[in-house]
Amino acid sequence: MSENAQHDQGQGTGGQDGPSWTRAAKVIQEASPFTVPEGASAMTVYVQWEPGDPGTPPHRHYGPAFGYVVKGAVRFELEGEPERIIEAGGTFWEPGGDVIHYQDGNALTDARTEFVVTMLCAPGKPMLELVDEEELKQRAHLRAQRSTV
Repeated sequence: MSENAQHDQGQGTGGQDGPSWTRAAKVIQEASPFTVPEGASAMTVYVQWEPGDPGTPPHRHYGPAFGYVVKGAVRFELEGEPERIIEAGGTFWEPGGDVIHYQDGNALTDARTEFVVTMLCAPGKPMLELVDEEELKQRAHLRAQRSTV
């Protein structure tokens, strides 16, 4: 099999065999389906939350976002999904569009959390738009049930 064929089939990535370029990269996240708005722009942001920081208030992105936790742990919650903790080395993604992103804060009270996120955005829309209290109330039925423990 040629080196290109091996790469095209996803083999060798992170494996032991083959040329060094096929061992240098490791797939850490794949996401589908998602839509890239026509004429989208992209932005990669490095976020650092101090211990216990709740992060960005509820918001949405108009295109997909893909993230990687570098250090610490992120408290992550999207509309319709249960809250989860993503630790260093973990990834997250959100589809963008109308979905509300409720949480992205530091899950740790004693250490900083850092993550990198690449966001794609529709032309003429902000990269991030906060959601007001009235909309949160109207869409409360779409939020996953939260534990009371």
